[in-house]
Amino acid sequence: MLKPEEIAALQQRGITEAQVEAQLKRFEKGFPYLTIIAPALPARGITVLSESDIEKASARWEKYLSEGGEVEKFVPASGAASRMFKALFEFVDGENEIPAENSPVATLLSDPSKLPFIAELDDTCINLYGKDVNTLKAANEYKKIISALIKPEGMNYGGLPKGLLKFHSYETGSRMPIEEQLTEGAQTAADNNGIVNLHFTVSANHRKIFEEKLKEAIPATEKRTGVKFNVTLSEQKPSTDTIAANPDNTPFTENGELLFRPGGHGALIENLNDMDAAVVFIKNIDNVVPDNRRGETVKYKKAIGGYLIELHDKVIEYLNDLSNGNYDSAKLEEIKNFMATTFSWSDAAVDSMDELHLAVYLHDKLDRPLRVCGMVRNEGEPGGGPFIAKNPDGSSSLQILESHQIDMSNPEYVKMMAQATHFNPVDLVCYIKDRHGKKYNLPKYVDPATGFISSKSSHGKELKALELPGLWNGAMSDWNTAFVEVPIETFNPVKTVNDLLRPSHQN
Repeated sequence: MLKPEEIAALQQRGITEAQVEAQLKRFEKGFPYLTIIAPALPARGITVLSESDIEKASARWEKYLSEGGEVEKFVPASGAASRMFKALFEFVDGENEIPAENSPVATLLSDPSKLPFIAELDDTCINLYGKDVNTLKAANEYKKIISALIKPEGMNYGGLPKGLLKFHSYETGSRMPIEEQLTEGAQTAADNNGIVNLHFTVSANHRKIFEEKLKEAIPATEKRTGVKFNVTLSEQKPSTDTIAANPDNTPFTENGELLFRPGGHGALIENLNDMDAAVVFIKNIDNVVPDNRRGETVKYKKAIGGYLIELHDKVIEYLNDLSNGNYDSAKLEEIKNFMATTFSWSDAAVDSMDELHLAVYLHDKLDRPLRVCGMVRNEGEPGGGPFIAKNPDGSSSLQILESHQIDMSNPEYVKMMAQATHFNPVDLVCYIKDRHGKKYNLPKYVDPATGFISSKSSHGKELKALELPGLWNGAMSDWNTAFVEVPIETFNPVKTVNDLLRPSHQN
């Protein structure tokens, strides 16, 4: 039983007692594995666009924009950069004064001129120690260089969000990911008024610095690209936090109060639900490239946007037919084939339905949010996998699954995972309004049984943490989903600071 003061604390966050009870039950019961039918492959589940398909889809995208189509970029940007600098913190806090040969620190400083933040790092080192980077390096004072980069008394890169670090060098200076996201938006998502709508989700403690950096970045990017930007920010809602539990599944308390933790990126379905545009592109903050390497990204961003609109055109046509009674058995069969081909949908239950019930069923299945997800050939990078999976209603469709959703003790599933050829680079475009222009209520389409429990600690005490269904996983489980192959050149995440030395991040 919760105490009155605990109930009051819940109400302050916008969390109900029923939600807490359901979460505590999840700790007891766990989350079920998903039933997998097959990996999604180019032969079944992943569409591979030909050059003519790409040209046609891109033209449809340009037409959508020219006719006043609504579009917004949604960029999760709340992640701190601390994990990018893990090896650097270990070196600074370790005993060795000189980094081991071929270690991350040695590699990073092998040619400081390649670092996009070298000018700022030089200035910081001079201010702190009276010497620039090369002088300190020559004196084997590596720890001073790294401290100047990651510590609060220096550039504080270890404490800033990824979106505000210098990623790419240009003759005119270096750019942050927020600037590259703005630039990509100018090339792919400017509406017919020359305005790019872009939304960043940020953490509360970084919001002020985001606002300050954007005040400088927006006018500079507008001048450079010739478009206008409408940029908004939001934070993860307290109502999406989840309760922490003790190992025995009772509520975890700290200083006499219940402990709540952020619910993971799945919580952002609430932020996405607040978007007002019909079409929303979703892409992680760190997946950016400099101007001279953005060609394939722009090409395929327009292609998947246009492919989405092409699918949406067909969905609207079928919904109108079904709503107006303009169908016969041949039309119903055509709609079923469209869903099977496009969404890898199947449901044995339809075989016994008469025409009226089948029409109602198909209308319900089509009348929901729609998304096209880019899929990259798997070359060893981590990422959610594309599968055809069973849904709670008995149908099957395309889903992006993480490894924790798959029963690895099932040899058939292990075999399916080995057969998978692609992964999701978080490159999505979504249509989130119905045929009447009304927004779908996105939380309605979340599968609550697709969350995740992990082991954490707080001040030395072990606890269980619950993550909500992932944004592009279970949070979009009940959407209509299509997968399209996109080239590896469109996937350039920065997981460690040394990734900035890759050719894809060099001008």
